[in-house]
Amino acid sequence: MQVGFIGLGNIGGKLSGSLLRNGVEVQVHDLDDGRVQASVALGAVAGGSPAQMMAACDAVITCLPSPTASDAVMQEMLPHVGPGKIWMEMSTTDEADVRRLGGLVLNQGGQAVDCPVSGGCHRADTGNISIFAGCDRGTFEQILPLLTKMGRRILHTGDLGSASILKVITNYLATANLVTCTEALTVAKAAGMDLGTAYEAIAMSSGTSFVHETESQVILNGSRDINFTMGLVAKDIGLFQQVADRANVPLEVNPKLVEIFADGIARYGPDANSPAIIQRIEEATSLDITAPGFPDTMVDDEPEEPGYEVRRDT
Repeated sequence: MQVGFIGLGNIGGKLSGSLLRNGVEVQVHDLDDGRVQASVALGAVAGGSPAQMMAACDAVITCLPSPTASDAVMQEMLPHVGPGKIWMEMSTTDEADVRRLGGLVLNQGGQAVDCPVSGGCHRADTGNISIFAGCDRGTFEQILPLLTKMGRRILHTGDLGSASILKVITNYLATANLVTCTEALTVAKAAGMDLGTAYEAIAMSSGTSFVHETESQVILNGSRDINFTMGLVAKDIGLFQQVADRANVPLEVNPKLVEIFADGIARYGPDANSPAIIQRIEEATSLDITAPGFPDTMVDDEPEEPGYEVRRDT
C-alpha cells in the first residue's frame, strides 16, 4: 500500500516516522519544507501537493492543526478520490466536520476513517501511542495493519466520527486533570510539603493518573515542556463543548476550563506549553512549584511493541 502523510508537526512527524521505521512506503507533505526534508532523510518521498498525493497513493493520512486546515486539504484532494482511495483523518477535529468531509469521500466511492491518537508525543515517537478508529468494520480491518505500525493499542470505536467524539472526551479529561494537578501541587507547597514527596504520594495513591505521572513531572522540573500548547488545549476543549452542546448536555466544569485557558492564552500566548497554566496560580500565590530530580521532557522508556486491536468482547 502506498501511503501519503500530510501534516508533519509534533504528532504527525512522529507517526509518519513510525510508518517509515516499520517499512511502509510513505509520501509526505507539509507547508514547512524543513519538516518535509527531515522526513525525506528518514526514507520518505516528497509527495508534492495534496492533490498529487491522493492521485498517487492508496491511503492518505491527514494530521493537521484545525478543522479549517483539514477542509482546505480535502478540497484539494477530492477530485482524485474514488474507489480504492482511503482518507484517514488523524487530526483532533470536530466530529460533525469529519462526518461532513468523510461523506464527500464516501459519495465518490472512497473510504473514510477518523483515527486520532492519544497518549502524548513521547509515545507517538516510539509507536506505543493509542489510536481510535471510526469507520465501517470492513475498512477498519483493511487499515488495521497500517494502524498497528503507528500505535500499540487500536480501538474500533464505531461509525465515522465516533473516534473524534471519544478523542475530545479524553482530551477534556486530561485538561481537567492537568488543572487539578496544578492546584494539588500548589496546595502541597503552600501547606509546607516537600514537592518530591507530594509527587510520589499522589503517584502511589488513588489520586494518580497518566497526566500526573507525565505532566506533573515537567511542571516540577520547571520546563513545562510536554510538546502541547495552550492554543491546542483551547481548541480541544472547545470541540468537546460543541459535542456537549449538540447533545444538549449542560456542563459545569468544561466552561470553567475554557475560561482558565482563555486567560492563560491572554497572559502567555497560544504557543505556551499547556502545563505552564500553573503559572497563573504561581503568580497568585508567589510560590515556585518546582523541585529537583524531575525530567525536563517526557521520554517513553518502554520498548516499541507490535500493535494490536483492543476488543471489549475478548
